[in-house]
Amino acid sequence: MPSLLDQPFVFVDLETTGANAQRDRITEVGIVEWDGNTATEWSSLVNPETTIPPFITRLTGISDAMVADAPVFATLAPDLLARLQGRVFVAHNARFDYGFLRNEFKRAGLDFKSRVVCTVKLSKKLFPGEYKHNLDAVSERNGLVVSGERHRALTDAQLIYQFLVKMKAERPRDELDAALEGISRQPSLPPGLDPDVLDDIPDSHGVYLFYGENDLPLYIGKSNNLKKRVLSHFAADTRAHKEMRISQQITRIDWIDTAGELGALLLEARLIKEQQPTHNQRLRRNTDLCAWRYQPNADGSAQPELVYGRDLDFGRQNDLFGLYTSQREATNTLRKLAEVNKLCMVALGLERASRRAGTPCFGMQIGKCRGACVGKEPLLTHQARACAVLARLKLASWPYRGMIAVKEVNAASTGADIHLIDHWCHLGTVRSEAELAELIEHPPKPVFDLDTYKLLTKHLKPGPELEIIALGGPDGAQGL
Repeated sequence: MPSLLDQPFVFVDLETTGANAQRDRITEVGIVEWDGNTATEWSSLVNPETTIPPFITRLTGISDAMVADAPVFATLAPDLLARLQGRVFVAHNARFDYGFLRNEFKRAGLDFKSRVVCTVKLSKKLFPGEYKHNLDAVSERNGLVVSGERHRALTDAQLIYQFLVKMKAERPRDELDAALEGISRQPSLPPGLDPDVLDDIPDSHGVYLFYGENDLPLYIGKSNNLKKRVLSHFAADTRAHKEMRISQQITRIDWIDTAGELGALLLEARLIKEQQPTHNQRLRRNTDLCAWRYQPNADGSAQPELVYGRDLDFGRQNDLFGLYTSQREATNTLRKLAEVNKLCMVALGLERASRRAGTPCFGMQIGKCRGACVGKEPLLTHQARACAVLARLKLASWPYRGMIAVKEVNAASTGADIHLIDHWCHLGTVRSEAELAELIEHPPKPVFDLDTYKLLTKHLKPGPELEIIALGGPDGAQGL
């Protein structure tokens, strides 16, 4: 196999509006073309056709005003493609730059593929004892100096060009050849899978879907880094038996990126229930979802009643305790609680009273009931203790007047997701106010789901990435 060092290289750096290759856009391209002897530089600002976030402007110095009159990517695409094709593509954290360019070329109706070398990986390979491998650290360690500003595309492309030229001059040819070959090798993939698909998977939050023959859903998962997680399924040296079986069956990979973790969790829970992939055991449909309803009364004779989600809207009930996927699970749980807390099985309705009046239940006979069945413990006292025990299982009350919109943003991206939620039911996710207005006007029927309830009670908290907007009713949408 010919050495990579004998091939022409192109050193690339991009500035972008964010870190998500599918949602964000390029604002500047800088490249250095090198044939092993001479180097040619080229750069251009790019109009991203969207606003540049303030923190990106502070980082790169590129503002909306600077790119207002710059060409859009589609205009630059034919000339840029000619400069890139047929060359080894080199970048620092190369999958970022390569992924952005692949997506931009695809939008322009062009196909771009190349052998890729990442100088982060190259630095780690050649300097294994060093801790830092960002471009500043690489530059300082190797005495790389350029006159331009850091975090501008051409400046950074010049630095990685200098790095490889220096390594070629200082390192033995065989060592550098082996390092370049090792870091540019494609991972081992299932035989039925197109290897080019990995280049398009973003380094972002989202959900990935594996399909087999006849488009049979095999597995659905979520991650905060889709590319890294998908690749981990194919790491032969660490592959577990389950992942080996999945890998052998995959013929297609699909994915949906999200703005953040909440969106990925909601989407994963919904898709698993809709598609029922063969290798997913968690987050399956819970059609027999049930809970205990307990409404104390004046004489203490109230008993827990098992009610089902198919009959009640669990999100709007205030007297439900525990969530179970079967009657058996619900009954066993209540029995264990009664036993541990010396509650009476008869008073709770879990066992029948003896036909002989005044006969204590079996639990009282073995010291596991305080006698509510025979009047030794007043029923009102027993009822109060039962309420205290069940209180730990009480379903959380919906803390808003009606529907809410949850705007989820990502500091590394200009994109956002808007989740419409009502009484713990996820009604849908959209990406614009116009789509939100349409969803509010025509919402789907709310369906209470155990997994969605659990993840919302855990993750539905206002913060830097989650803005919660109370809509106040079906026609009360506020501006986001």
